[in-house]
Amino acid sequence: MIRLYWTILGLIALVLGGIGVLLPLLPTTPFVILAAFAFAKGSPRLAARLEQNPTFGPIIREWRDNGAIALRYKVLAIVMMVITFGASVAADLATPILLVQAVCLLCAAGFILSRPNGPG
Repeated sequence: MIRLYWTILGLIALVLGGIGVLLPLLPTTPFVILAAFAFAKGSPRLAARLEQNPTFGPIIREWRDNGAIALRYKVLAIVMMVITFGASVAADLATPILLVQAVCLLCAAGFILSRPNGPG
């Protein structure tokens, strides 16, 4: 039963990562890494399939082996965060919402920038 929960968590994370490809509000890479982690515990078949994916496989391997994120993905993540925050400001969201969003984005950016650079 535990394996089923891990597999479901992996599927949810993968769906959120897929949505993140289209919406800059959701980060793709952390959700894909979470999916790989969950699949490793719940479904080795799905974990292997995800790790063999030409797009996500290298990201997962770099994270697992070195805790690294490639510089181009770091730049992309930061740019998307800035665009997202800019869109929120342009949409004239309430100041408390902007403050919470700014804190969350700054924490996420700090974490991303603190990781070593992977190849790519």
